[in-house]
Amino acid sequence: MQIIKSKEEIIDYFKNGSKDKTKLKIGVEHERFLYNNKNSRLQFTEIKKLFEYLKRYSWQEIKEDNQVVALKRNNQTITLEPGNQIELSGSQKDTLHEVCAESHSFLNELNDVCKKLEYKSVSLSYDPISKLKDRPNNPKKRYQIMTDVMPKSGKLSLNMMYMTSGTQINLDYISEEDFSKKFNLLAKLTPLSISLFANSPFYENSLSKFLSYRSYVWQNTARGGLPELFLEKMDFEKYADFIINYPLLFIIDKENYIKSEGYTFKDLLLKKFSSIKREITSHDLSTHLATIFTEIRLKKYLEIRSLDTCEWDCHCSGPAFFLGLIYENLDEALELVKNWKSNDIMNAYYDAPKKGLKTVIGKKTIKSWSEILLKLSDEGLKKRNINNSKNNNESIYLGNIKNILENGLTKAEINIKNYNKSGKILFNEN
Repeated sequence: MQIIKSKEEIIDYFKNGSKDKTKLKIGVEHERFLYNNKNSRLQFTEIKKLFEYLKRYSWQEIKEDNQVVALKRNNQTITLEPGNQIELSGSQKDTLHEVCAESHSFLNELNDVCKKLEYKSVSLSYDPISKLKDRPNNPKKRYQIMTDVMPKSGKLSLNMMYMTSGTQINLDYISEEDFSKKFNLLAKLTPLSISLFANSPFYENSLSKFLSYRSYVWQNTARGGLPELFLEKMDFEKYADFIINYPLLFIIDKENYIKSEGYTFKDLLLKKFSSIKREITSHDLSTHLATIFTEIRLKKYLEIRSLDTCEWDCHCSGPAFFLGLIYENLDEALELVKNWKSNDIMNAYYDAPKKGLKTVIGKKTIKSWSEILLKLSDEGLKKRNINNSKNNNESIYLGNIKNILENGLTKAEINIKNYNKSGKILFNEN
């Protein structure tokens, strides 16, 4: 572990994340809700049964205070969010084919176990039926601190923790300039990703009046949102300034989780946090970076965090869309959005959870912008020309987005349509 003593070493940490342009990876993390046969969210005792079954697929235990709280296999991990949402953090792969195969394998395993235990695995992005007061929980220490601290500065923070699930896409950068371009594009496209991938229209067994209620919740969560700073030209120093002056959530010291009591990471470096006597390391920095919950985020790679989760037929569409743009047609995409004004983007960001594809940026709807960007992404994936065993390139995963734009209906709107027709919420199971 690297000792961190100054902002310059944080900047170096980000610089060291740069990858060779021939070795760029993609990773995907996705979360799902789990219910028992009474349509109640799984309690931790039920999760333990699920973990025990999953071990048959060569998953190994990860323990905290002698409790199994996660599983690992090679470079993959299965973890629990605060309300026992299950998450697969996939390994970083060379191709989207590999990412999707990895996810598909996990979903097959999960579905097999759920069938045996009479559980349901559901891919909506806000719990459609449960009430917050009935939320399940688990013994992970960090969640106990978050449950106490987060609601103090974000009115829907507990809803975020216990009632949402999402998809995260991890992409690499090759230099500081490349990072700056990619970060700028991703920040500007946040309203689009909320709109295009909306899949959380329900709240407590009825319609929420939102297409992405998950996104609305995240906009009202402590440590979350889309800071206007992100719409400016970003470099490693500016991001380092952002995170170094950001309040800590907690510090891990000898496996103990210590509340930060309002201290920033800069205070930690200046030895103002008297509870911590040791040197500050890259592990402390990594923990801090992972507890800032903005729509996009920098670690030693870029994270896109504004997509609702969805079932298998659309699971790979978001990663495909951004892969084609970010790795192959970055400059063309930036040229397309260069005249978008920050104020318009922020207005669209707050409109998107309700208005979806009808949200407007620069006198065009997000549906219109999405059609243009989809073409760029499609061209980019075909340019990569990476084929699977059936001789299909990665553009095959864009089919779900093409259907959305052709029909003008997001996954959320299809779910609303089905609800209005049947009078009940139809679970999206895989």
